Amino acid sequence: MIVVLVSILCCVFMKDASAQDTGDLRMQVKQMGEQMEQMEKVIKSQQEMLNVLKDKIETKEKIATNSISELETNKIERIMDDYLAKDESREKMATAGLVPQIAAYWDKGLRFKSQDGNFKLEVGGRIMNDWGWMSEGQDIESAIGDLVDSTEQRRARFYMAGTMYGNIGYKMEFDWAGGSASFNDVFMELKKIPVLGNFRVGHTKEPYSLEMMNSSKYMTFLERGLNNTFAPSRNTGFRAYNHALDKRLSWSAGIFRNADTFGDSKGNRRTEGGYSLTGRITGLTWYVGDGTKLIHTGISYSHQNAFADDAQETGFRFSSKPEINLANVLVDTGRFTADSSNLYNPELSVVYGPFSFQAEYTFADINLKGDTQPDPHFTGFYAYGSYFLTGEHRVYKREKAVFRSITPKNNFKWGRGQGKGAIELAARYSELDLSNQDINGGRMQDTTLGVNWYLNPNTRVTMNYVHANVDRLVGTTRLDDESADMVAMRFYIDF
Repeated sequence: MIVVLVSILCCVFMKDASAQDTGDLRMQVKQMGEQMEQMEKVIKSQQEMLNVLKDKIETKEKIATNSISELETNKIERIMDDYLAKDESREKMATAGLVPQIAAYWDKGLRFKSQDGNFKLEVGGRIMNDWGWMSEGQDIESAIGDLVDSTEQRRARFYMAGTMYGNIGYKMEFDWAGGSASFNDVFMELKKIPVLGNFRVGHTKEPYSLEMMNSSKYMTFLERGLNNTFAPSRNTGFRAYNHALDKRLSWSAGIFRNADTFGDSKGNRRTEGGYSLTGRITGLTWYVGDGTKLIHTGISYSHQNAFADDAQETGFRFSSKPEINLANVLVDTGRFTADSSNLYNPELSVVYGPFSFQAEYTFADINLKGDTQPDPHFTGFYAYGSYFLTGEHRVYKREKAVFRSITPKNNFKWGRGQGKGAIELAARYSELDLSNQDINGGRMQDTTLGVNWYLNPNTRVTMNYVHANVDRLVGTTRLDDESADMVAMRFYIDF
């Protein structure tokens, strides 16, 4: 292009050669050539800019047509997820109106949570339907009664629990099993108190025994061990609890007043002075990873003041069914007058992958009225082992020193090759001795075999076989190692 232009210019300038000298003509040609070279550089630069712009347009068209690679998509999603997971990010988005102030979600139950985490609400419940088939020896039938095949709603509960303003906790739980409502947990608490930890007021469990502190939703067997007959359950009072040493040590203690099923203690002569002091301390002597291997130890103590009867006489009565609630009471001290009792309860639990072992022993020291009779004492214990055929393990909640729900590796689904849930086998041996000094409540030994099928974290089916042996004098009938056999099933759902 430059050569052609130069030739044309040369021809023009040759026509005017008479007016120009040769030196001026050469200078003009040189200047024009330099101008043409500069123009070519500008054109080349503009062409490069056009090519860059073309590439950008093609890239945008590629994005618009969803042609981003899966790797790039996953990377973008991870960046967004990391951003949204930050409390600061959620607060900014909530302030800007991009997300709701209260989020609803499902985490083994219906949950609500504010963006700053200061307000939380759980709504849940549990349904437990039991079926039982039983047989007993002739002496048990004649002395105690026939163990009848039957069914019942063992528990039918609904609850609401949560946190407000970040440091106030509350819970309301009611049980309609048996046809009428009764209180379970109905309390409020102050949380995150320096040193003290948490302070609870209301109708709640006294901190006693691993089995008792574990929720009925998470028990390995249908019922707790025979020594549970001594354990205080829920009463109205004050309770403090906390943990330390990276949640390896936990403690809980409280003072409680004997109360009815609605948490009431009116202060009349029947209940005046009926306070109890109860405490529990636990430690994790070994804890590996996320709790797949651990050793839990603990001990509980409770001083229980006796209730008064209609005749204003304070006393106790200890009795127990075999480890199926549909069965009859087989051992029973009857009511005897007493002032108080002291309960001692060491506990041990071991988890080693899918295998677990647990045991507790209870010593109940009774203080009778006056000095005319020697004070009796009663004992009870259980020990059991369990194993998950599907590889799961029991889940331990460190801050409260209890066990929680099982989450199957694969939830149950219909169809070949689909998930089958979690399957656990278990065996337990229990003893209870309610005969000492002048009190003859009897002795019982239970052997229990069980299987648990966890369809998912909220649904479970359990079957237990219980063989019970009883030694007891009932009226004029002596039960000498008499036995009863029971099979029971429970269908659970909790949320």
